[in-house]
Amino acid sequence: MTPPLADPTHDRGITTLTLDSPANRNALSARLVGELSTALDACAADDTVRAVVLTHTGNTFCAGADLTGPPDPAAFVALMRQIVDLPKPVVARVTGHVRAGGLGLLSACDISAAGPDATFALTESRLGLAPAVISMPLLPRTDPRAAARYYLTGERFDAAEAARISLITIAVGSAEDIDKALVPVLDGLRRASPQGLAASKELVTATVRMSFDQYAEDLIARSAALFASAEAREGMTAFLERRDPAWVL
Repeated sequence: MTPPLADPTHDRGITTLTLDSPANRNALSARLVGELSTALDACAADDTVRAVVLTHTGNTFCAGADLTGPPDPAAFVALMRQIVDLPKPVVARVTGHVRAGGLGLLSACDISAAGPDATFALTESRLGLAPAVISMPLLPRTDPRAAARYYLTGERFDAAEAARISLITIAVGSAEDIDKALVPVLDGLRRASPQGLAASKELVTATVRMSFDQYAEDLIARSAALFASAEAREGMTAFLERRDPAWVL
């Protein structure tokens, strides 16, 4: 039997979904997106689940789209929207690298904590692409001047900077501190009523949901067009061949 790529465990009302696809650095393959969506559906239907923790194995939370077998853009959009719409809070626990589409997954979560080994980058512009569909959860929650910088340059930044620009909620100084930092968060979620959590989440996600409602169709089409372009083919080929694309000066 093939082991799951999104492995669930449960403890006192908290279901932890662990991204476990180390061969491709937890990249967003069609299979991973599908399994994660199925696991979230199960969490939504389970009255014993008060909240969800999304974490990972290895040194990468999510490397973005799996360039050898990316999911349909509409399926990835549906997954991000599913996290936003889930009537239970989703908490990201990040101890490794987050790239490109992985930042969309992260931004869809309600609360996030990252350790000192976490790094972040919106690398799409370097591949002939753009952070199109991930803009829907990311831009409403992130400082706009910082978003402009990192969208355009593809620079890498650390957890402290990610917290400063509101991409994440909590940055901690050591790997051991991340679980300590999440203790009061998870305790607070366990003390909250299911109805109170659902209603409160609906309030704080209102602008994100409006972004999906307004822009999803256009951004899915824009993403598909970019992926099909000659520049993107050169960018992705160069990435897989570990060389600079033709346009680098």
